[in-house]
Amino acid sequence: MQKDWVARLKEWGVLREGHFLLTSGRHSPGFLLFAPAFSQPAAAEELGQALAAVFKGKGIETVVGPAMGGVILAHEVARALGVRSIYSEKDGDAMALRRGFSLRPGERVLVVEDAVSTGGSVQKVLDICEKAQADVVGVGVIADRTAGKVKLGVPLQALLELEVPSYTADDCPLCRAGEELTRPKA
Repeated sequence: MQKDWVARLKEWGVLREGHFLLTSGRHSPGFLLFAPAFSQPAAAEELGQALAAVFKGKGIETVVGPAMGGVILAHEVARALGVRSIYSEKDGDAMALRRGFSLRPGERVLVVEDAVSTGGSVQKVLDICEKAQADVVGVGVIADRTAGKVKLGVPLQALLELEVPSYTADDCPLCRAGEELTRPKA
């Protein structure tokens, strides 16, 4: 199954290889940009249905994704599950529910994100859920760049686990090899 997703993500222009400057400031030979897949309704639907299948029968009432990467995915997963979809937005260093979105105590929530590297964005959504006293069933991601190493305190399920290394600028073998650094346009 993993190889099928690698091929699909390459086909959709999501999985890229080169020498990339990540938003964290680290360098990496691999980059995931999901916008090309999400711009194709059939691809977005396929990803949403696949992730929803992992969580079917878990009594999920609401799917929450962080803006921007999780908005379309949350919608597609929620549509496949037949439940509500909402998203969080940046609020300084945190995330917040806006636009009339809210969670109630005990509401069964699935948090989704396109990819996880450090888990930072997902953790901010989990913080919102905890503050609202919602019941987080789990976290679903298309790609886990840590190959299962990220720990969020709730079950994490990924369609694809990848171990994509990242380096500080001083320790980057791609820099030492003289490869041009690209700042991906996300």
